[in-house]
Amino acid sequence: MQYYSLQDPQHKASFETAVVQGIAPDKGLYFPERIPALDPDFITHLHTYTDQQIGYEVIRPFIGEEIPEAALKQIVNDTLHFPFPIQKVTGHTYALELFHGPTLAFKDVGARFMAGCLGYFRRGSTRPVTVLVATSGDTGGAVASGFYNVPGVDVVILYPSKKVSTLQEKQLTTLGGNIHALEIQGTFDDCQRMVKTAFLDADIQSHRQLTSANSINVARWLPQMFYYFLAYKQMKAAHPRLVFAVPSGNFGNICAGMMAAAIGLPVSHFVAATNINDTVPRFMQNGQYEPGKAVPTLSNAMDVADPSNFVRVLQLFGNNLPSLKEKFTAYSFNDKDTVRTMEQVWKEHHYMLDPHGAVGYLGLQKYLAGVPDLTGVFLETAHPVKFEDTAPKALQDVIYTPPRVMSLYGKEKEATLLAADYDVFKKWLMR
Repeated sequence: MQYYSLQDPQHKASFETAVVQGIAPDKGLYFPERIPALDPDFITHLHTYTDQQIGYEVIRPFIGEEIPEAALKQIVNDTLHFPFPIQKVTGHTYALELFHGPTLAFKDVGARFMAGCLGYFRRGSTRPVTVLVATSGDTGGAVASGFYNVPGVDVVILYPSKKVSTLQEKQLTTLGGNIHALEIQGTFDDCQRMVKTAFLDADIQSHRQLTSANSINVARWLPQMFYYFLAYKQMKAAHPRLVFAVPSGNFGNICAGMMAAAIGLPVSHFVAATNINDTVPRFMQNGQYEPGKAVPTLSNAMDVADPSNFVRVLQLFGNNLPSLKEKFTAYSFNDKDTVRTMEQVWKEHHYMLDPHGAVGYLGLQKYLAGVPDLTGVFLETAHPVKFEDTAPKALQDVIYTPPRVMSLYGKEKEATLLAADYDVFKKWLMR
């Protein structure tokens, strides 16, 4: 499989090059040159396959022969080593829980898969590589965990100061070793802009070999298809007509789901649910893509005003807005909506939502109100304990804390505070 730049389709790269570079030299995101089609018989008999077999069959066409079968199967097995349960919340509404991995967030899947791919491609190499990543919350912890102590790999994580939760910050600032946290005095968009600029900086590239572990990297983005297939596997017998509602910030997660549909997964519709950073919902209404400045919210991992992966969503539909609207709807909700929903769902259904899942739940309910014959699955992208310090007061005492995260609270934070200034960041990288 070859990948081309969405800035310049003439620029082509192998899967390995796309993974190692992270972003094309012209700053474009890589996109597969063709959309493979899965055998319909595979979808029909999905329930007969293990999770790991499904993951391998789904990702194999995107990699081809660049990673041998045995090595790729091992990477998939190491990625899908925790459960992805479906929980009924109410009526035709179900939660797909993606927080049972090492860092209690859906990004464990993409981060672990990418770490496995990069580890394979780096085998025997003597030149170290720097994984450079911006995080609005959960990406940093997942990348830190996935790449911790991987030989020949340094990880540099940029996160917005005072705009991630206590547990999120602990997960990305307490490992040490090859993990370096930079606390940026700005927003996630500032962090993302600095990372993208660094990839185009010849001085830095001559000093460090860089790759990205954000969802702009194809090895982070594409494996997120896995759990849409795993959800369908659990639901298809009783509920074959599914709508997926996805809490959306940088739009990599929902774009992976839409790629899953493009290669053959039967999905009736996708709903992108955002907080008040509503660039995409406004675009879907008026056709104008007008990102503003990111606004902090309770659902902090979605505080993204200029989502990088939306260009991939558009590409899946040939940049045709009417075609996109047939399969994709976007809504936005504010913090008041989020808090009210968290409290209401706990009180009425005894299900604990995190702020992002609450936004996804709201988006699903709004869409299903017009199509009551469909069944909806919203993605619970992170464990509620990750947002315990900002949760509604009425819920804080009843949020369950998994024993494996308790030790993090006592660890000392190690992070370098930097201004949201590219020259300052560059000086740090060049040291």
